[in-house]
Amino acid sequence: MFGFPRRREGTKIIIKTPREVSLMRKSSEISALALKHAGGLVKPGITTWEINRVIGEFIKNRGAKPSFRGLYGFPGNACISVNDELIHGVPDRKRYIRQGDIVTIDVGACKDGYHGDNSATFMCGEVSDNARRIVSECEKALYAAIEQCVSGNRIGDISNAIWQRISGGGYYTPEDFAGHGVGRDLHEDPNVPKEGLEAGRWPRITPIMTLAIEPMFLETTDKIKILRDGWTVVEKNGGLAAHFEHTVLITKNEPLVMTRLV
Repeated sequence: MFGFPRRREGTKIIIKTPREVSLMRKSSEISALALKHAGGLVKPGITTWEINRVIGEFIKNRGAKPSFRGLYGFPGNACISVNDELIHGVPDRKRYIRQGDIVTIDVGACKDGYHGDNSATFMCGEVSDNARRIVSECEKALYAAIEQCVSGNRIGDISNAIWQRISGGGYYTPEDFAGHGVGRDLHEDPNVPKEGLEAGRWPRITPIMTLAIEPMFLETTDKIKILRDGWTVVEKNGGLAAHFEHTVLITKNEPLVMTRLV
């Protein structure tokens, strides 16, 4: 969430303790449950503001707080972005979801000082073939990237896996935003870009790193613009956009997706 700015290769990576991992698993579960609940609300006639309100109540009722509320001044409990809106959509009382829309909901929950972060793009009823395809391909990119979250690999292996899906599918992604480490802070090192990195480059992946992996797909261009609200990022040509994200724990064996519900 919030498009961690791309930075230099040499960053300080925070390795978590077993206690920190335990706390993150709790916050990640709340974040995942909130996202699932919010996705079930995506129906014609509901406003993005109402979805935002329900998310806030859901998280608070579980002893946590919405990670995004007030972060850098953001006004919502979650980012809710519709159709050509890629990320950082500001909830709006007048923004109604319509049949055929695709709706990206990005949710974070903080409990006992640690964050879980995830997002997904949901389809409202029957959508166009183009909409269905961009959502499907973006989700596939997420899991292709997670497969690279193996001790001994490098951040470039994750980024390259995402880029291969983007370019191979004929899609685009903005250079401005990247995945990130996550833990006590919502945005930690390392940077996890979505493009432009060769496999085998950038910091090495080691056990007990926690990463927010988040591919972002644009339909017709890599160019974006920010709406007058100062937050909402849209595809400049008005094409569709999709965004998926999981919080992932690196282990000695296969990666553990902390925001995936069993």
